[in-house]
Amino acid sequence: MPDSSRPLRKLGFLTIGTFDPADPAVGHESTLQVIELGERLGFDSAWLRHRHLQFGISSPIAIMAAASQRTSRIELGTAVTPMGWENPLRLAEDLATVDLLAGGRINPGLSVGEPMHYDTVQHELYPDSAELEDFSYERVARLARLIAGEPVREFSGKQGVVEEFSNRVEPHSSGLRERLWYGAASTKSAIWAGANGFNLLSSSVIFPDVNQEPSFAEIQRSQIRAYREAAATSAQAHGPARVSQGLVVIPTDSASAKQQEKYQRYVDERTARTRSPQGPKRMLFAPDLIGTSKQIAEQLYAHAGFQEVDEVAFALPFSFDHEDYVQILTDIATTLGPALGWAPAD
Repeated sequence: MPDSSRPLRKLGFLTIGTFDPADPAVGHESTLQVIELGERLGFDSAWLRHRHLQFGISSPIAIMAAASQRTSRIELGTAVTPMGWENPLRLAEDLATVDLLAGGRINPGLSVGEPMHYDTVQHELYPDSAELEDFSYERVARLARLIAGEPVREFSGKQGVVEEFSNRVEPHSSGLRERLWYGAASTKSAIWAGANGFNLLSSSVIFPDVNQEPSFAEIQRSQIRAYREAAATSAQAHGPARVSQGLVVIPTDSASAKQQEKYQRYVDERTARTRSPQGPKRMLFAPDLIGTSKQIAEQLYAHAGFQEVDEVAFALPFSFDHEDYVQILTDIATTLGPALGWAPAD
């Protein structure tokens, strides 16, 4: 088996939570069952992608609230919530509420930027302020300040007999600020996250700098190192800087022949895009890792980005069936995780 001097400390998984638009309840229930399975298998965390106007989870906060009442230990996160769709004050209220319901297990992952296909939805999303909205880092920084409990106004205190008002977002969940993550795909964003006291989510998509050679693993490693350097000197530090890597891994140890054929077809269809930068921003995609747990472990130990982390949130493929996710998660927890030095939580 592969060997490493630094065993994997935390093992999580990421799901998009797809559903059939003709019967969406089934897909949402499947997502909750997958999270419950993850807890039983000893995973440290379960993460939800955030999709708007698609057939994936549009309200991960609601899913996390439901999951918090069906689990007791596993951490729940978003990877990531695009802040361009959100009002930071309202989001701060919702996140704090769910974090309290979950007993301090929520890990919000965030990103900034203009919403995808903004021109097609801005008339409904921001009908009166579409041209004025700020989609910069300040939007997520404002959320962080609100979650930290900084005042939002001078007005507070009692009014009348029963009405009492606060000058900060309520409820306040102590410790939530330290569990904020930023999904960075560029060196600039990684440095900003470190300098501003966020943990780092590094996924299977990155944007190389102009002069960087198109090697996904090497670029990911350089971004993580830039993040750690910025975090080490940050006056905004909110605890030890954490980094999680999110590659797509598909172990086939217990997969049926039919599943293996489907999985390989999925990977083959996605491999072409990983061979060269895509689009005007030269987006790079990491290859999906498929094979036995031993084979995947060997590839991970040779991966420059993986060598920089001690926690991961492996991404589940988008379009598989519930029984496929059961098989993949079971193989990750019982075979791949231990091959990486990880031990399941009690």
